[in-house]
Amino acid sequence: MGHSHTFGPARHDPPRRRLAVALAVVVGTIAAATAIGVVVLWPDSSAVPHGQNPYNGPGVSIIDANVKSATPLECGSGGQGPDGMPEVDGTCAAVSATTKFGNATLTLDAARAKAGIQPGDKIKVVRIAQQGQPISYEFYDFQRGVPLVLLALAFAILVVAVARWRGLLAMVGIAVTLIALTKFMLPAFLAGENPLPVAIVGSTGIMLVVLYLAHGISIRTTSALFGTLAGLAITAGLGLAASGWTNLTGIGSEDDQVLAAVAPLVDLSGVVAAAMVVAGLGVLNDVTVTQASAVWELRAAKPTADALEIFASAMRIGRDHIASSVYTLVFAYAGSAMTILLLIVAYQQGLAQMATTEQIGQEVVRTLVGAIGLVLAVPITTAFAVFLAPGTSAPAPLIPPVAPVGGRRRAAPPYVPVNNPGDV
Repeated sequence: MGHSHTFGPARHDPPRRRLAVALAVVVGTIAAATAIGVVVLWPDSSAVPHGQNPYNGPGVSIIDANVKSATPLECGSGGQGPDGMPEVDGTCAAVSATTKFGNATLTLDAARAKAGIQPGDKIKVVRIAQQGQPISYEFYDFQRGVPLVLLALAFAILVVAVARWRGLLAMVGIAVTLIALTKFMLPAFLAGENPLPVAIVGSTGIMLVVLYLAHGISIRTTSALFGTLAGLAITAGLGLAASGWTNLTGIGSEDDQVLAAVAPLVDLSGVVAAAMVVAGLGVLNDVTVTQASAVWELRAAKPTADALEIFASAMRIGRDHIASSVYTLVFAYAGSAMTILLLIVAYQQGLAQMATTEQIGQEVVRTLVGAIGLVLAVPITTAFAVFLAPGTSAPAPLIPPVAPVGGRRRAAPPYVPVNNPGDV
């Protein structure tokens, strides 16, 4: 009586269950260390400064108003102001509006009047009703609450509709990020805690939650996490060294000076380095997740390829991603600093000269440090992913013909290569 043999794929990778347990221990240790860091660095509420809002003083309030009319008003605008800065040349606007307290009249400066205001516009005004003085009104801003809420809802609906559960979990990740920033990181900065450790601990906590929420709990996500944390560490170290090397003080604008006065304990120079860590989170996360996914897909497509071949293939993808991501960093800065760049051109000053100023130098250093961390994170993440991805498999041999039974030979099934089971 004939007999058959069973042939399976050659497995060279470590048992996946034991690997998953080991990685869970490592990630758990990182999470525990992060939690301890949050507890140690959590700011005392009494140490967080609370500057007096100039619009919340006695008799001062901000209220909604609807514009009834806006007529040109000659106000002598133009030339230089009292502080020596140039003023907008043009006419102001006499604005009449309705409020819950009745009619209000106010004067709009030439710059805002030139930007445009029309009857029917919804605005916010400062109502000054101090004892012994007539009630007066000043323009504060336009009402933007409804458009912003509708845009946010449209964004959330589209993300959930396209990405489904992944998109919904990504929305939860955004909420977690905002909570970490507003409840831990920013108050800790104001309370005088060392900004860089706060940024590292806060960013690590954000990544631990966001990555697993958006991409699921898996060895692939863990490899992206390791690459992200490596990129964060590199960015933090470079940011600290670069901010000291280039003498970035954190005082680059009028807002910085106001912050230094309101929160005297804040280390503005350290905040510059911390901002480099936070600013690079989004792009860094994008690159590391993409690289980890690329390695897994390449492994599935080439089950017999060795580690070096997979690494080389993934790095070809990574090089394209690096190029596009570096452009993203530059374009993001150019868009956010468009006013400053326009002033550079208007003043006819050389870009090299303006780049060395505090205000622009901060952004230049932030962009370069973030780009360096991003570039180095690609090969690091790829190496982690190649090491943790399912190992190579030898092609399954053809199943030999089965011995005849009852005088009839059964045909062998077609050749089907057996690959490693998918990762979890």
